[in-house]
Amino acid sequence: MFAFVRPRGLSRLGDALAIGALLCLLPVPSVHAQVLTLADALSRVAAADPALAVIAAQRAAADASIRQADIKPQDVVTVDVEDFARSGGYTPVASSQTTAWYERTWERGGKREARVGAARSERDVTQQRGRLRQLDMLAQAQAAWVEALAADAEIPVAQERLAQAQRLEREVARRVNRALDPLFALERARTAVALARIAHEQAIEKARIARATLGAWWGADADFRLDTSGFSRISADPLANAQPIDIVLLDAERDAAAARARLADANSATDPTLRAGLRHYGQGNDVSIVVGGSIPLGGRQAQRGNVERAEAERRMAEAEIAVLKVQTKRDMDRILAQRAAILSEIKRIDSAVLPSAERAVVLVRDGYNRGGTAFTFLEVAQAQQAMIDAYERRIQLLRTYHLDGARLDRLTGRHAFLLSSAE
Repeated sequence: MFAFVRPRGLSRLGDALAIGALLCLLPVPSVHAQVLTLADALSRVAAADPALAVIAAQRAAADASIRQADIKPQDVVTVDVEDFARSGGYTPVASSQTTAWYERTWERGGKREARVGAARSERDVTQQRGRLRQLDMLAQAQAAWVEALAADAEIPVAQERLAQAQRLEREVARRVNRALDPLFALERARTAVALARIAHEQAIEKARIARATLGAWWGADADFRLDTSGFSRISADPLANAQPIDIVLLDAERDAAAARARLADANSATDPTLRAGLRHYGQGNDVSIVVGGSIPLGGRQAQRGNVERAEAERRMAEAEIAVLKVQTKRDMDRILAQRAAILSEIKRIDSAVLPSAERAVVLVRDGYNRGGTAFTFLEVAQAQQAMIDAYERRIQLLRTYHLDGARLDRLTGRHAFLLSSAE
């Protein structure tokens, strides 16, 4: 991504020594530090997510709800004692009647199956909502990854700026000694070196902070290295027909609403209750068998509001799916168009701007070194700054390009496969 400019008159050995000395200033982690790819980093983030315990508890609760929904109505045993106390001549033992009842309710209309289906659909909604929350977390971690890559990419630019300033300082010193430039030109060159050294140190510190911020997502320190090969690798986006991952949640909510509608409709079927009992008469040891039953009236009318509400929730979920598709397509089209524009600008910087800026630096410095008055210190500094600005612009474009890519990855659920392994 970055090419050092070697002016005429600087030997290859001197160039190599200068570059080697500058590279020693890089904030390189220990030689045993692992080189992390984006997939490695996101896998660690997913595995270290403290919400995994919450998700596990939610899944256990949902499974318990499914088991509970599969339980049929409990049989009932009751005991009735009649004529236990009354006015007139009465003895409780001789005059009372005791009946032991056994009751059973038969569910009709597929209530139990509907309850289980509704419980399962609610579990799916809970799971999908948790997965989307995890994808939000991965998108934030991916943005931190991009910031760390961009910070690392700024260090060589800051190094080159420092090297250019130091080289120009030496050239100005020679011209001042030959009385070709005034003394204040040397002071300006020294000021430029001091500013470049500060910028270089700040770039190193910024990269360290960005790496520590990234490592904090899985509880690590900054002793790791990043695989920077993908930062400068850009290509067209093959995402024209990608579907938004958030639709999965809305699909689950629609299915849950449909399951609730089926449950409300099933609950409108009345359930008969039958009972049989054995009655003992207090006078003597006579017994008799008694039977009975009951059935609620107006069940469908009583459940009409629940059925209508569940149907409205299902229609609402379907409408939200349609709205989300439109909104997501609009966002994806905007991001894809922006990334295409960035890609075009980067290609033009690589093909036209940087080569021209580097040639300008060489030509201006050569003319300045020849000792004539055609070029001044200011023109050399401006040519060098123009080249540095082009490299910094390229880094910022790459940063925006990959941040937009993180947003696309979130919308399409590109890293959803990492969640299954983490769970």
